[in-house]
This record gives sequence, structure tokens and C-alpha cells, in this order.
Amino acid sequence: MGFADTVRASKRPPLLQVGKAAAATIAAWLVAGWLIPGPLPVFAAIAALLVVQPSVNQSLGKAIERSIGVIAGVLVATGLSLLLGQSSWVVLLAIVVAMLIAWALRMTPGTANQVAISAMLVLALGSSTPGYALDRVLETLIGALIGIIVNALIVPPVQVAPARRDLALLGGELAASLDRLARALEQPQTPATLAELIVEARLMRPMRDAADASIRTGEESLTLNPRRSAHRTELAELRALLERLSPIVTQVIGMTRAVVDLYDESLPEEPTVLAIAEQLGRASHDVRLAVHLADVEPEPMTSAVPALTSPLVVSTPKSGNWILIGSLLEDLRRIRAELLDEED
Repeated sequence: MGFADTVRASKRPPLLQVGKAAAATIAAWLVAGWLIPGPLPVFAAIAALLVVQPSVNQSLGKAIERSIGVIAGVLVATGLSLLLGQSSWVVLLAIVVAMLIAWALRMTPGTANQVAISAMLVLALGSSTPGYALDRVLETLIGALIGIIVNALIVPPVQVAPARRDLALLGGELAASLDRLARALEQPQTPATLAELIVEARLMRPMRDAADASIRTGEESLTLNPRRSAHRTELAELRALLERLSPIVTQVIGMTRAVVDLYDESLPEEPTVLAIAEQLGRASHDVRLAVHLADVEPEPMTSAVPALTSPLVVSTPKSGNWILIGSLLEDLRRIRAELLDEED
């Protein structure tokens, strides 16, 4: 990993997020400075800056984390100052004590750091100012509250588009994997093409995880969000579609693994294998149809009628491929049950 990778993110946050953080910081500085005359309202500005997060729910969590950290740090600093005085070495002791207390209470890393930082700043900057510690607590609470308000009022972000995008990618790759598996059963395969087949199938796992993470992010973005009612149904439908596609991903990977492990050159000569390949192509169509009907993939479909409409007729295998054929048939039955929403 290069130096640039350590200091640069993979993608920029939205410019709106930067504007909201700036507005919250400025507002917190002005309001806290007006309500609490004295030192510059640094604590309020920092709290507001940190509290503005991608979602209102995350902002609330960050506000609680920041407030608890400041209060705990102020208590540590005040207690040590009363017991040991205000020498410079007490500042270092306060940092260590704050870190140990945070560790003992199993605080999050962000809260633990805030405890130590607050204790250090209170002792280093406010040792000779009466009421400094209490003012900094109030200042932090003001900044955190302003951060939440700004994040909630200025177009709260709803992370639906990434969820739709990742689910569309998963659906497209799942359909393509079914098509590739069908072609592998219809045409003779080399060891190299079989190896490529299983590698491509396994790529669906990280795509499924990415879609799940995007949907969870979208669901979290709705928590405490004034715009949640307009998007809750849409995210619920995306979640339902993912739960419908996930077992099919597992089945297709298993079918591909079985074909690779048990492949025989006589497979394309088996009538049942060719029938299975046809059903896989139909399943591919139905995956695309399910994704299309969920408004995830807007491209027009060639047919809006499900293709898996009739059971597969199985004939006795002509060779020793019955183990593979039996395995493929069972997996195909499960795929059919998911696509047609039947009881397994």
C-alpha cells in the first residue's frame, strides 16, 4: 500500500456532506460563543464537526459518544486537579487515568480517545479559569445538538441508490452465471474453462455481501430520518429480493462446483443434461425478471412471463453421470422453488 492510499479515501463524500459539516461547525461556534462568553468555543465546533455523519442515526450515536467522552474526561480532570493540584505532570497522569478508565468500562475507541483528550484539554487550558470544566461540557452538548439538527434539516441522505445498484449487479451476475453453467453442460469443456467457470461463480459471494451491506446502510439511513416514510417500502422490497436471490447464489455455486468436480466429456450427450441446461437458461430469464419487477434493473425484458412454468421430465442416464445429474436436479428444484415462491 502506497502513501497515497493511506491518506486518500476510495471515493469522496458528497459535497453536500461537506457543506453540512461546515454549516454545523459555524453555527455551533456562534451559538456557543454567544451563550457561554469566555474562551473560544473550540469544544462546540469540534463536537458539531464530528457529529455530522452520513445518517441522522449515526449523528445521534456520535453525539452520545462525544458527550459521554467529554463528561468523563472533565470528571477525571476535575478529580485529579482537586487531589493533586495543577502541576504539569498531573496532565500526563490524567491522560493515563482516562485511558485506563475507558478501557475498564469497555468504551468504544472514539469515546476512549475523547475521554483522554478532554481531560488533557481541561487541565492544560482551563486550570486557572473557574467554571471552565462545566462550560466545556455545556459547549460540547450545544455543538452536538446543533450537529444533529443541521444533519436532520438539510436534506438528510437516504442511501437507496447504492443498494439498488449493488442488487442489480448481483442479479445480473447471477443470471450470467446460470447462462454460463447452461453452456458448460451443452458444450465440451476444457480444464481451463472449467476452472474459469468456478472462479466466476465464486465472485457472486462478495457481490452478495456488498448488496447486503448497501441495504443495511440504507436501512440505517432511514432511522430518525424525516424522509424515511418515502423510502421504507422500497428498501423493504430490496431486502426481500436479496433474501430471495441469496439461496439461488448458493445453489448456483454448488452446481458449478459439482460440474467442475464430476465433469465428463459425455455430459453433452445426456438428454437429461441438455434438459437441465435449458432449465438453467429459463432460470436465468426468471432471475432477470425478478430483478426487473423490483425496479432494480430498468432495462426492458424480452418476456414478462416466468420461464420456469413446467416440471422437468427426467430420463435414465445413459452413462455413469447419474450422481452429477441427481445433484443438479435437486439444486434446480430448489432454484425453482425460490423463483416461483413455492414452499421448499
